[in-house]
Amino acid sequence: MRIKSVILALSITLILTGCQSGSASSEVVSNGVHVSGTLNAAPVITFDSNTSAPTSLVIKDIVVGNGAQAAPTSTVTTHYIGYGMNTKQKFDSSWDRGQPVSFGLNQVIPGWTQGIPGMKVGGRRLLIIPGDLAYGAYPPPGGIIQPNEALVFVVDLTAVQ
Repeated sequence: MRIKSVILALSITLILTGCQSGSASSEVVSNGVHVSGTLNAAPVITFDSNTSAPTSLVIKDIVVGNGAQAAPTSTVTTHYIGYGMNTKQKFDSSWDRGQPVSFGLNQVIPGWTQGIPGMKVGGRRLLIIPGDLAYGAYPPPGGIIQPNEALVFVVDLTAVQ
């Protein structure tokens, strides 16, 4: 009987630990951005009707990783999804393309250069980037990002070099 109790207790612990480490609970930040979904799968991002663009970079760890830590000069491999705060429309997603993307943190917009260092592999991070740390007055031509638009990214860090 005692062995059955120990096995039951261990089983419950493993189930609860597995649920916590592999999932990201719904998060709400002061800017009215909600993120839900499980780690290593495309997250769902929704916006409150009163969502407002930040004046400074917002960094929120949804899941803290336990692997290598990104430095300002790192090359990182990430899965990510990006939305515009004005349009509330998705403009890019590595999950839609079916594979993560690698790049140097010195090759991206300032919001990523400042927002990814310190993140650990295995983590998920929310970045809300004001327009001046995104594309400013000159977003990529032909896209849906508006001039000076704040951007929202959810990033899963899969590797650091």
